[in-house]
Amino acid sequence: MSLFLVLAIVLATGTAGAADWTNPQILVSADQLEQNLAKPDWVVVDCRKLEDYAKGHIPGAISFGKECKKALRDGTSRVFKSTAKYDSMLSKAGIGNNSHVVFYGDMKTKSMDDATIAFWIFEYLGHDKVHVLNGGLEAWTKSKKLDTQPTIKPAAAFKAKPVKSRIATTEEVVQIAKGQVKGVQVIDSRTKNEYAGDDIRAARGGRIPNCTANVPHESTYDTVKDPASGKDKSVGTLSAEKVAKVYADLDRNKRTIAYCQTGSRSTLTYMEMRLLGFKNPANYDDSWIIYGATEKYPVEEEQRIDLSRIKKLEDDLKKLQEQLKTQAGK
Repeated sequence: MSLFLVLAIVLATGTAGAADWTNPQILVSADQLEQNLAKPDWVVVDCRKLEDYAKGHIPGAISFGKECKKALRDGTSRVFKSTAKYDSMLSKAGIGNNSHVVFYGDMKTKSMDDATIAFWIFEYLGHDKVHVLNGGLEAWTKSKKLDTQPTIKPAAAFKAKPVKSRIATTEEVVQIAKGQVKGVQVIDSRTKNEYAGDDIRAARGGRIPNCTANVPHESTYDTVKDPASGKDKSVGTLSAEKVAKVYADLDRNKRTIAYCQTGSRSTLTYMEMRLLGFKNPANYDDSWIIYGATEKYPVEEEQRIDLSRIKKLEDDLKKLQEQLKTQAGK
């Protein structure tokens, strides 16, 4: 093949070697969503708080009455133990097994995680027609209007078919941490300070041993320059080229487990694994809030909160408050 022909092909098809999603249908653009809004088998779910939904939402979108992370998980931020609860709740919401379900949040209210949490839970429930609006509500409002009229869908029939491999259990993760199970990739989706053990959000700080990489979840979003600060600002859109580069060193054929503090931020990592075509991705639902609080589990870079120092600070604060009261009474 001549050099001229190669250049012609590149010009016709775009940049040579540009990355593509393996499963591009997971993400929908604002234009794609608009084209499908009127279809009866499409259900759009606003994952924000009900008061935000009431102020303005995508026309025809429904709300679960609260953020998706609260509506779709129990009080400990875990998935419901019984899928019967999902069957009942989602059927009443008008979501059936044949429904295309699109979740969205926004960067302003930090509800993009709610959309990816919902995506992962629906995948765990075996729903194969679940999508996320790329760029969230901000992508929609660039050129399209919002609605304040609430939408209620007629009841449908939803029956979960759980795909258990999409949840990593603590038992599995502990075996990996102890080196008893090898060949599994573990991605820490927390911040660099959490990963290093400097930011302690459980009884212990640190990370799970045999972790493959630390990829802070928001660092995978596309960014723009914030005119106010001059710093990079995440915009909630995902591009195949950037995400593929971030995970270039990973083996897509190996089981890959993502975790964070509560298994929330790591659902973005899970979705990115699915977009890239990883064969066996999972989200660690218990994550650090359970793992880090359990003394018998091994930890790398382990650090602990100095409880005696906290007690001294509390005592000093009480003394200061008493002094102020005494001075105010004089």
